[in-house]
Amino acid sequence: MAKKAPKKAPARAQQTVAANGEIPVVGAREDCPCGSGRRYKACHGREAAHAVQELVQRPFEGLPGEGDWVALRELVPAATVRLILTPEALSAAEGEVPSVTLATVLPMAWPAMRRQDGSVLLGLQTQTGSGDASRDLGDALVQALASAPGTPVPPRRPATDAPRLQDLLDPAAPFEPVVHDGFEYWLEDAESATGEVAASLEQANAEIIPTVKLASADSAYWCSVPDKNHLRWVMPQTEDVLLDALARLVAAGESGLGEGTRLVGSFRAHGLTVPVWDLPSSMTAADCEKPAAAFLERLTGALAQTAPLTAQERKSRADLVNRQVTIG
Repeated sequence: MAKKAPKKAPARAQQTVAANGEIPVVGAREDCPCGSGRRYKACHGREAAHAVQELVQRPFEGLPGEGDWVALRELVPAATVRLILTPEALSAAEGEVPSVTLATVLPMAWPAMRRQDGSVLLGLQTQTGSGDASRDLGDALVQALASAPGTPVPPRRPATDAPRLQDLLDPAAPFEPVVHDGFEYWLEDAESATGEVAASLEQANAEIIPTVKLASADSAYWCSVPDKNHLRWVMPQTEDVLLDALARLVAAGESGLGEGTRLVGSFRAHGLTVPVWDLPSSMTAADCEKPAAAFLERLTGALAQTAPLTAQERKSRADLVNRQVTIG
């Protein structure tokens, strides 16, 4: 019986590779567009799958305001932060860049966009493709800097050697979120919006959850939902150490933020722990300031304790762990 001739990669795919130098994504059982004659999953698809599996647990580690990066990524509906880039990152930009602003979310969930005036908006709440949110964001930022004014950046999977945020941002620059009650920051002149743009903006604003950043505690955010309010506080301590300290406070009856409040559990997000309190619907963000500062003092004391947990404290810790949810 005659041997079958080896399969050739589709001509169209080979032309795509020649045009932009990248290997496009195809079905796992299709021929790899690189022309090797092997199936995609056994060729360049293997590298892509490996990159996705390399999950970075703390993608924002090393950046100023790591807790606020996590909060804006997972908890805060509308906020912006002015970013300061390294001279090297700015030197690679196409034309003048008046400003670079991080935003929780952009229209159409774009990863980034270059405005008509040359300024850049970088979207934080986007789908990640590499398993490293910092690399996805860094790649989107580089694309935006190289784009023509008035151009949105489409989503894509970054290369394994694409720059991370830690490579592009000035490590000495402060990270100071500004929380908004709407998405007017999407537009350079929101007051002149009409038609579908105005309708889309109005709908987005109608669905937003009122949120306020506390001044008395780092990375702590009050929010209001029907029937109750919450305080969600991103904390930098190692999870095991923090849970031990919280368990000590729960067992001692010192985990609340005042009458009618309760520590109900925590999130695990991007390698950090986010304790959550239920608050009465009448308790405003301003009402949380003093109780949060007092809780921080109690927590600092609990973190300094080194004695083994008591039986009651171990029970409290187990309860906290059972009510922990991973969201990022």
